[in-house]
Amino acid sequence: MKDKPVLSFWQIWNMCFGFLGIQMGFALQNANVSRIFQTLGAEIDEIPILWVAAPLTGLIVQPIIGYMSDRTWNRLGRRRPYFLVGAIFASLALFVMPNSPYLWFAAGMLWIMDASINISMEPFRAFVGDNLPEKQRTAGFAMQTFFIGVGAVIASALPWMMTNWLDISNTAPPGEIPESVKIAFYVGGAAFLLAVSWTVFRSHEYSPEELAAFEAARPPEHTADDTTLRAASRYRNGGFVWLVVGVGLLILIVNLGWDKELYILGGGITAFGVFQVIAASLQNAGHTKNGFYEIMHDLFHMPRVMRQLAVVQFFSWFALFAMWIYGTSAVTSYHFGATDVTSAAYNDGADWNGVLFASYNLFAAFAAIAIPFVANRLGCRVCHLLNLSLGGIGLISFYFIRDPYLLLISMIGVGVAWASILSLPYALLSNNLPAKKMGVYMGIFNFFIVIPQLVAASILGLLLREFFDLQPIFGLVIGGVSLLIAGAVTMLVDKSAEPAL
Repeated sequence: MKDKPVLSFWQIWNMCFGFLGIQMGFALQNANVSRIFQTLGAEIDEIPILWVAAPLTGLIVQPIIGYMSDRTWNRLGRRRPYFLVGAIFASLALFVMPNSPYLWFAAGMLWIMDASINISMEPFRAFVGDNLPEKQRTAGFAMQTFFIGVGAVIASALPWMMTNWLDISNTAPPGEIPESVKIAFYVGGAAFLLAVSWTVFRSHEYSPEELAAFEAARPPEHTADDTTLRAASRYRNGGFVWLVVGVGLLILIVNLGWDKELYILGGGITAFGVFQVIAASLQNAGHTKNGFYEIMHDLFHMPRVMRQLAVVQFFSWFALFAMWIYGTSAVTSYHFGATDVTSAAYNDGADWNGVLFASYNLFAAFAAIAIPFVANRLGCRVCHLLNLSLGGIGLISFYFIRDPYLLLISMIGVGVAWASILSLPYALLSNNLPAKKMGVYMGIFNFFIVIPQLVAASILGLLLREFFDLQPIFGLVIGGVSLLIAGAVTMLVDKSAEPAL
């Protein structure tokens, strides 16, 4: 057998269906966590630092789960055991989150919830690469995007539906989460577990022996794995440079009284230096057959296309994080004129932001159907450039459109960009990775989703305070500009990365 068999529409449907539940969890988190933080007493410029839990857990969890799933094989398969375990814990976290009594408890709960969601989500990207031939991968990732869109539409609009369809209150006394938000999280938790269970028990995986046979038939340039060890001195010297820069930045932050959010940036730079020094020590001691060293090795030996796509991902996810953390406060203050979190106007605005988030995911679901056809005609790179440009224009237009109901038009572009971000970079990447390291490389690729979010959490609050008088609407404008940059950088990706038709 030279290539993986072509799967039917329903086989692809079953293997992607779990993303419906995963995205319901993420959408509830993205649309409501800032609202929960504000309700429990967080100030506008504190929201980014509180959100740091989400990207930081992804940075830690995803490469570890990818590495582990590459080496797993049991009665449930290779990736599916992680789908199920993550779903169980994520569902429990969704039940607890809206009952957080204090701000610190909600921030801690976000860590647990996001870690659990990441355990389920990370292997899904590798799952497509494992099961589909090259010519079906764009369609596979687009199918995941379709379910992401549908799940996010339902989940983002749940609080609004609870209030407007079921007459459940969307207001509460100071310091309490509205009942409409609580019930929405309960529904999302149940849906998460049910949808992921469908994929676990209605799909199959190829055995390691079958995958090895498929891999042997692939073009050598798509299966190359650089096993040459990086010199320990390079790890050590590079690590010391990063350490000096990181510690120096931390000292400046303390002595000059800079924003506490910058501790994230300084701490991240310092940690990367420490990791390189540890890698050098492990190599000098001959301990290179362990997860930590192998992940560091693979990070410094990424395929060329992966390095190019990393830049695209950085600017794309910086923009998305800006939208997620400032969407609620921008709409409530700029379009509804409300800052009092106990007021009806604020909660109406927060509910409408949920509808806007639902709408961009609805548009993404429709865009996911069209993207494979457009990508096959224009190529993934040009298609991604066009889609991200539409998203950038959509976010920037929030500043110029004052009628909140017309923002639905803005969300068309955002939805197209979201669908593209969730599919085309992975279609370009998966065809240029060795199958035996699909999971760990997908996890490392997540670094370039997480790092921009950590950077955004570090500097967005500072930018808004110093240059934009703490007006959150400018957080969305900054995000729009970042999406335009991401689109332009896409054209620097090697043309040879395009999937075979």
